[in-house]
Amino acid sequence: MNRIAGALRSPVTFSVLAGVLIGALFLVGTGADPFTAYGAVLSGSLGADGIGSTLTTVTSVLGLALALAIPLRAGLINLGGDGQLVLGGMAAAVTGLYTPLPAPLTVLLALLAGMAAGAGYAALAALCENHFGVPLLVSSLLLSYPASSLASYLARYPLKEPGSSLPQTRQLPDGVALPAFGSSTVTVGLLLVALAAATYWFTDRRTAIGYEIRMTGLNSRFAAYAGVERGGLTLRLMATSGALAGLVGAIGVLSFPYRFLDGALTAPGYTWTGLTAALLAGAAPLGTVLASFFFAVLQVGGLSMERTTEVPRELTQVLQAIVIVFLAARLRFPRGRLRKKAAV
Repeated sequence: MNRIAGALRSPVTFSVLAGVLIGALFLVGTGADPFTAYGAVLSGSLGADGIGSTLTTVTSVLGLALALAIPLRAGLINLGGDGQLVLGGMAAAVTGLYTPLPAPLTVLLALLAGMAAGAGYAALAALCENHFGVPLLVSSLLLSYPASSLASYLARYPLKEPGSSLPQTRQLPDGVALPAFGSSTVTVGLLLVALAAATYWFTDRRTAIGYEIRMTGLNSRFAAYAGVERGGLTLRLMATSGALAGLVGAIGVLSFPYRFLDGALTAPGYTWTGLTAALLAGAAPLGTVLASFFFAVLQVGGLSMERTTEVPRELTQVLQAIVIVFLAARLRFPRGRLRKKAAV
């Protein structure tokens, strides 16, 4: 009972419920039926026709959410997810196109190349903070722009598919792709991201480094006094964060349409949705998984809601914004106030 009461008093629960309620008021204001609209969101994202799209979206959202939650757990904010994502995708595309190895080995090498590219670029942001005093928030964000521009240039000029009007690389050779589940768009990438989530949970709860990360996030001065070296921890966490972002980029390239298409990895806004999920969960492993699934349902279900009720899918983005606003306000019901009300 105490856990249930604590969950109900949680600012996360309050923020989600407030977002749903205010979203319902918006729907009423537009003349739509909130129950029909929310039902369309659920059926469109979790029904037989939409669950595949939801799981595909979860792969990217959860991957980026984990990538950003890992440094966030230590009080570090990585805003360079887009740059690390596209570099990982481009590294996987180049590896897949030019590696003269059997297809299974090429796929593995492409995944590793994507992780290495993302890790190296994220580590560069950490080095800027450690050695030049550039705040990580600034360095990680600004480094995204040259990375995205470089990937765009490669896709539009040196690696562009001949005769194509789209800014895209050539399609990967036959067999150089992640195995899919049946005829769906869901690939083994979902399992890789789930494995990353399980590893994050185990590290956070069962290892000394996980304790150091949590302690640094709660009180960095106390952590430094206890012997945690901030610079080295920042470098390791950012490299891990970038590796996960690069992995998501590689998964995107090794899935349909099996090529690097300029803007395809960043246009859906997976980085910012992932950051929203990590913030909503307070970077906790299990909470990050649940929040990522919640936002993936909103993103996919919004399309169904638009088709069914003619309510713009942008409403789901409004819901996300409302949830974050309430969460940032840290609104919650104090125990004492509840007890006084109960006594009355």
